[in-house]
Amino acid sequence: MGERRTTLLATAALLAITACWGSTFFLIHDLLDRLPTLDFLAVRFSIAGVLLLAVAPKAVLRLSAAARRQALVLGGLYGIAQILQTAGLAHTPASVSGFITGMYVVATPLFAAALLHSRITRITWSAVALAAAGLAVLTLDGLSVGYGEALTFVAAMLYALHIVGLGAWANARDALGMSILQVVVVAVICLVASAPHGIQLPDNQRDWVSVVYMAVFPAALALLGQTWAQAHLPPTRTAIVMSMEPVFAALFAVWFGGESATVRMVTGGLMVLTAMLIVEIGPRRKIEAEVQHIAV
Repeated sequence: MGERRTTLLATAALLAITACWGSTFFLIHDLLDRLPTLDFLAVRFSIAGVLLLAVAPKAVLRLSAAARRQALVLGGLYGIAQILQTAGLAHTPASVSGFITGMYVVATPLFAAALLHSRITRITWSAVALAAAGLAVLTLDGLSVGYGEALTFVAAMLYALHIVGLGAWANARDALGMSILQVVVVAVICLVASAPHGIQLPDNQRDWVSVVYMAVFPAALALLGQTWAQAHLPPTRTAIVMSMEPVFAALFAVWFGGESATVRMVTGGLMVLTAMLIVEIGPRRKIEAEVQHIAV
């Protein structure tokens, strides 16, 4: 029962993190009218990194050499994915970008099978297909393939690799140190990317409040929670739970952003929710429930 409770707690934590990510969409949409995207990312992750280092300065030092290498790889994947997704968004409608980014739900089990030799059941594949279809219904309104779409697709693949990497390398003991190092790596990548044109800071209190909120909760605490949760969850299950992000984004847009609920929004959201419930309450073979770890 203890292991089952831990798994349920990890799923609940990941779902709460996904809701936190969903809460940022309408905030970011407003903020980016006044602040360049790369500058926003650089400031956001710099604050998150400084905060985590201040709270637990020795956590990174306690990591083994292997754990530090793993965190550097994971932070690099996440940081480059952030840059590519942002660059792609400049050339791609937001709805299409959201759908293509959500394709990590499909890519994660493929990478997990190839890299971790995970055995994915038919029920889980059905949940993956249902989640992908739900994302299409929820976000997609026409799709063309161009430069922006290609960048976004590469970003989605990197997010999938990040999920698989966390599933392979994360453990509860090193979660804090690995999270801090990942955030610091993301901050460095974003700072380097934005440095050539100079970094623009928010120029009013409201924008600073938004940036600090998104640095503390959807960045610092969220990556910490994801790292801990993935020490107890297989990558494919993680990806399906995380596919709830656009569902939460739509809910927050309706509740706080003044948007109207539509039949597509409700239908797509229910499809994604059903996919998540399938992997939570459906039968799972023992081999799929195990979190496999590999060394680097």
